[in-house]
Amino acid sequence: MTDPVLAEIDTFVPELVAIRRDIHGHPETGFEEVRTSALVAKTLRSYGLEVTDGIAETGVIATLKGSRPGQRAIALRADMDALNIAEKTGAPYASSIPGKMHACGHDGHTAMLLGAARYLSRHPDFGGTVHFIFQPAEEGLGGARRMIEEKVLERFPFDAIYGLHNKPGIPVGRFATRVGPMLAAADSWVVTFKGTGGHGGSGAHFATDPTIPLAHFTLALQAIIGRNVPALETAVISIGHISAGLPGAYNIIPSEIRVEGTARSYLPAIRDLLERRIGEVANAHAAASGCTAVYDYDRRYPPLINHPEAVAQAIAAAQAVVGEAAVDGNTTPITAGEDLAFFLERRPGVHMMIGNGISADGKFHNLHTPLYNFNDEIIPLGVRYWVSVVEKELGGKDAVVQAA
Repeated sequence: MTDPVLAEIDTFVPELVAIRRDIHGHPETGFEEVRTSALVAKTLRSYGLEVTDGIAETGVIATLKGSRPGQRAIALRADMDALNIAEKTGAPYASSIPGKMHACGHDGHTAMLLGAARYLSRHPDFGGTVHFIFQPAEEGLGGARRMIEEKVLERFPFDAIYGLHNKPGIPVGRFATRVGPMLAAADSWVVTFKGTGGHGGSGAHFATDPTIPLAHFTLALQAIIGRNVPALETAVISIGHISAGLPGAYNIIPSEIRVEGTARSYLPAIRDLLERRIGEVANAHAAASGCTAVYDYDRRYPPLINHPEAVAQAIAAAQAVVGEAAVDGNTTPITAGEDLAFFLERRPGVHMMIGNGISADGKFHNLHTPLYNFNDEIIPLGVRYWVSVVEKELGGKDAVVQAA
């Protein structure tokens, strides 16, 4: 039997695909989502919703009250920002902005939540309130934290919050989540090794050379994981950027080298250990080479911890759409970061993954890569999932008819 809700959603999916591709072609990075924010706000207002924009610079929140009695309120959240990546998909709607790309699917997340707002605005047969949160700057800049600092929890109070993120490598039509820690604390660190520098040919013996502690430090970082972190705990340290000297200066020992990286963990004690040991290792190797080290550690995102009651609701909502067998309720945690975690520190909630697809040979283009592209095929499933969450949380339809 056909699901009438999904059948109606299918009638406006082409419009959502067009919006998604328009956003994809005009990517904007964190706190710069001016065009995207204006498009989202205009679209929401066309649905007749109460819209507040300019939150955390470019965030948008729309509010919808159900037609039935009810005091409970929930938030549905999508992120809007792009990444500093040069796109290589060759798609006809590929990025028109050099060096910027929607390589994490936030264009698709935005389109799916717009679709849910459209459907629910025409069928508000639930009790309570839904806040549709379109958040800026998820990619490393903490847009969720900024929204909280600007009092969204007080201005738009809600009892639970739900997030939805696409996941390459999971087949289309499948969902995944878990109770407890699901994504890691995501921190950044910077070490600057300082020496005198010198002539790389005739004066190397006069120089204090920061390339030496850099080399030892690079290898020693992984000894922190292998010898300081307990074998049954999870932690990752990676270097993402090294800068020193100038191109063409092959015979000049640089006087300064800057190294930037990330650290991932779940437990507070492991996070403390990583922060302490990275600095200790940097300073020890610098001293051994007659150099100095300047160290900074930034605790960016807390671990994302899903709440049991919200997970149960999210699983039930997904199962109502795709069936019990297609929902993994105990997926393996990963060491990606996600700033929905800031909201989940303040309110119960859950982060759900929706499959973005996988080819028959098991290959796919992962998030944050130049060849990644959001799969438009999953847009109606994402919209239907959001509607199902509202049905479960706020007492909409008593049952969902499974699509044949």
